Amino acid sequence: MSDSPAPTALPAEHLFTLTAHVGEAANGFIRGGPTGHRFIAPVTGGSFEGARLKGAIVPPAGDWVHRRADKTVHLDVRLLLVTDDNESILMTYQGIGKPNGDGTTAIRTAPTFETGSEKYAWLNNVQAVGIGTADAQNVTYDIYAIL
Repeated sequence: MSDSPAPTALPAEHLFTLTAHVGEAANGFIRGGPTGHRFIAPVTGGSFEGARLKGAIVPPAGDWVHRRADKTVHLDVRLLLVTDDNESILMTYQGIGKPNGDGTTAIRTAPTFETGSEKYAWLNNVQAVGIGTADAQNVTYDIYAIL
């Protein structure tokens, strides 16, 4: 038996590309906590578009950020997605961001979804991954369903 895992390529389907606009950090900023800084970054809007759904990010939405001593960030995000046919989808995820050294941050996330819409009910059972980049005003992700 081998000591290293077999190489794998996770089967995935591109769901959509999402761009979120981020505002100034809100009240609740905690500096110098035992594990770093914590703050809430409001998401003020944005959009998403893919082959099976598209629409807008509608506030209230935000990111409960934990900036660690090593300069990485732990994300805890809640977004309200409203599709172009007026259906609501809650997208929540946690993830890790690592500074790129050029003022941007590489981000990897693990989104899940919740909706009461019959049309989009398939999302309720999706585990997704997000691969993205953030700068001071925007975060852009490609979101993939793991099949």
